Amino acid sequence: MRSRLTRLPQIGWLADGRRLHMQDGPIDLIVEAHGALEMVLAAYEAATRRFTGLLDELCEELPELRKAARADGCFLKGDVACRMHNAVAPFAANDFITPMAAVAGAVAEEILGAMVQAADLDRAYVNNGGDIALHLGEDQSFTVGLVDRPDMPGLIGKTRIAAGDAMRGVATSGWRGRSFSLGIADAVTVLARTAAQADAAATIIANAIDLPGHPAVVRCPAYDIQPDSDLGARLVTRDVGRLSSRDIVDALETGANRARRLVAANLINGAALHLQGETYIVALKNIDRKSPLPRDRIQMKTESLMHA
Repeated sequence: MRSRLTRLPQIGWLADGRRLHMQDGPIDLIVEAHGALEMVLAAYEAATRRFTGLLDELCEELPELRKAARADGCFLKGDVACRMHNAVAPFAANDFITPMAAVAGAVAEEILGAMVQAADLDRAYVNNGGDIALHLGEDQSFTVGLVDRPDMPGLIGKTRIAAGDAMRGVATSGWRGRSFSLGIADAVTVLARTAAQADAAATIIANAIDLPGHPAVVRCPAYDIQPDSDLGARLVTRDVGRLSSRDIVDALETGANRARRLVAANLINGAALHLQGETYIVALKNIDRKSPLPRDRIQMKTESLMHA
């Protein structure tokens, strides 16, 4: 489905001359491709074509995208809208979730798909505010940073994704991020087969990291901040005061248990969960860290962030 264009997005090169910056309303992408020059240019041209009008397509179905997802099939029309729904559908039977929980990852996938279809690339990525879709050719890899909070990211670890690995999507969620959260996680980074799947799962795990009724947690209805929020009257986290060590462990254990179940169900490949200086690593291998890992928990020193 393609909509009638109502405006032109802003597209231009970043200062390094290698990465493309694409912005339209709330969609803000960093795009980078590696390979032969003519292939890279063809990929960027394809990304530009596909990006133009994409937001309008989503806006045409926005009322439906803001409704709770159904577990019994997708009734949306657009490719990106259906990808959003399909990513959240596995959670719809037991959790309140709308397709909007996967919008950033689904958009990143759509742009990357257009690039890969148009050009033979060694590797490429589309980063939509920290939700990242990856393409890896033979013998290629990316190093992905695991962050402690989305708004002021510091590196708590790094993991390498190689061409032979199953995951091609990375997403981070938490109450400090761009979207609302029902939980108290500073950050949950998920690796999954696709960016849309990672985006949806990160939302679910971040919501599970919670201390219901705790006096240090400040919440308010989502519509008090954003009247048209898909979360409506549900209470979203606005601030989290200093928690005790026991509280932090309890909240992270709940989230880690949810992450382990998603790994067992083959919905994600692994996750890093962070809350007030404490990080749990679930099922992720090749983690670059500075100290031994007791069980699946580690505390890491905050450093500067680098993706890819």
